Amino acid sequence: MNGNRKQDTSVKIMIAAIELMAERGYNGVSTQEIADAAGLSEKTLFRHFGSKQNLLETAFDRFHYAEEMRSLFEGKLVFDLSQDLLLISRKYHEIMNHNRKLIQIGMKEQVNLPGLHEKMQKHPQQLRKILSDYLRVMSEKGKVITANPELQALSFMMMHFGAYMNDIESSADFSSISLDDFIKESVKIFTMALTP
Repeated sequence: MNGNRKQDTSVKIMIAAIELMAERGYNGVSTQEIADAAGLSEKTLFRHFGSKQNLLETAFDRFHYAEEMRSLFEGKLVFDLSQDLLLISRKYHEIMNHNRKLIQIGMKEQVNLPGLHEKMQKHPQQLRKILSDYLRVMSEKGKVITANPELQALSFMMMHFGAYMNDIESSADFSSISLDDFIKESVKIFTMALTP
């Protein structure tokens, strides 16, 4: 039970930090303000994280998408390219939009905080690997053309990251196209391109 309480406290601190940093920036928020927003002492924040940067980096590990995507690949895919890519795409956008504030903080602060860029890249690199492995298996089953699974995975990811980046701005350049329509069309194109 004590482990759950410690995890709850850590999550409470991370959520408070994300909210405040999204509003005022990394340097615009003190550890005392984060602790106050979480309803805890600054000493507790330091006991859990050691530093403000470690707090932010831990939030990336905890809330970003690698583990959720890994679970999806391990338990929900049916090895039908179109169906699987729809599921993968929708889950990706769901997670990215849920973590929008954290991602915006990271994109803004990665230049100023040594090590943050590497921490942020960990998740896309893991997704590229599991998507590449999936495409490799699909190729072995004769369900996709044999080519370069790493490049195929990266192409698919970049297409969806681009859509996410367009959507992240309130004045999106392509606001007349819904995200779901984009997902369906991108999966359709990708499926047509890879089907033998």
